[in-house]
Amino acid sequence: MTGPAGSPPASSPGPPAVGFRPAADHGRPPHVDDVALPVSGRKLLTADDGRPIRVGTLPGDLAWVAVGTLDGTPAWAVDVTEPESLPGRWRGWRGLAAELPAPQADLAGRALAVITWRRTHRWCGACRAELADVPGETARRCPDCGLTLFLPLTVAVLTAITRPGPAGGAGDLLLVRHTYGPTGLWALVAGFVEAGESLEAAVHRETAEEVGLTLGPPTYVDSQPWAFSGPGTLLVGFTAEVADPTAAPVVDGTELAEARWFPVDALPAELPPAYSLSRWLIDAAVRGGPPRAG
Repeated sequence: MTGPAGSPPASSPGPPAVGFRPAADHGRPPHVDDVALPVSGRKLLTADDGRPIRVGTLPGDLAWVAVGTLDGTPAWAVDVTEPESLPGRWRGWRGLAAELPAPQADLAGRALAVITWRRTHRWCGACRAELADVPGETARRCPDCGLTLFLPLTVAVLTAITRPGPAGGAGDLLLVRHTYGPTGLWALVAGFVEAGESLEAAVHRETAEEVGLTLGPPTYVDSQPWAFSGPGTLLVGFTAEVADPTAAPVVDGTELAEARWFPVDALPAELPPAYSLSRWLIDAAVRGGPPRAG
């Protein structure tokens, strides 16, 4: 039996996995030394010093759900309705991702996604019966009509749009400011992929809609699971050159407040956080090379 991403459960023979791997079944109950990820709303519980906690430090009557492995150790999440009853520190994913290595941040993001999805998908939307878990899968099935629901994955594209500099100079990077969220940040053109649309088509459409520019062929760079925009979000990063280097960006004032070309050697200080794919793409434009995860 394989997990949702084709990875074997933690009890399979062979060397332990390094880093984070998703899984929906560990083939056994939780052990006291397994990784624990209690979730309450949009926050996760850690030790007071920020380190992950262990199953054995928490009450034994919790309804654990397998979410993956961390360096080969099974990890479990649980929905907590009375967070004040557990010792430790409750923190949002953004704060954790800013401090934790990527494997731990990805595991925390999956725990948030799985628990939030389970909390909001208890009943069948076709016949109203209570859904049941599908063994070995991150899925729920209606016992009456057979409707099966899987954890959804929402995909968003980010694009580092550049134009060449004069006489072979360093060139410029297009940055935008949104009318919502952290409005003080300069970020990249981004948007969610629509049903029936390819990633590349989404890059072209979002760029045309948000800043009125036409691009050359986009080049895929990297991807990153992202728990801050909501459960089950995957960011996919691209680079692309603007088709007309003399074109000026135009915003509608609804989604974006401002868009501006910046020389790559004179970018503003108000940029996305270092742990984000958006920042990796921006830093790569400055270096003139491939991105490097922080």
